[in-house]
Amino acid sequence: QVQLAESGGGLVQPGGSLTLSCLASGFTFSNYGMRWYRQTPGNEREWLATITDDGEITNVANSVLGRFTISRDNSKDTLYLRMRSLKPEDTAVYYCNGRGLWGPGTQVTVSP
Repeated sequence: QVQLAESGGGLVQPGGSLTLSCLASGFTFSNYGMRWYRQTPGNEREWLATITDDGEITNVANSVLGRFTISRDNSKDTLYLRMRSLKPEDTAVYYCNGRGLWGPGTQVTVSP
């Protein structure tokens, strides 16, 4: 089945770190650039980061620059989002996107 599946979300304290994963299946992951987004209730989905198919080039939104890092392991068909120095305003559902697909999302909650 062609799909993306995020994991790794959860509850973390302010200042903490979390790494999200996105497992791709049913297609040749290494052929596609990939992206991370997040969304909070009542708001549009916010783009966070993009990585090329070979992982050589990344772009990160100014809002999370210096705190979030996108990476991938094509041997594992997996995309990652490393998040550090987390803030309560980072609380959202995080989604991976690529090949026209969206995963179901994983909830990240930053709270004391």
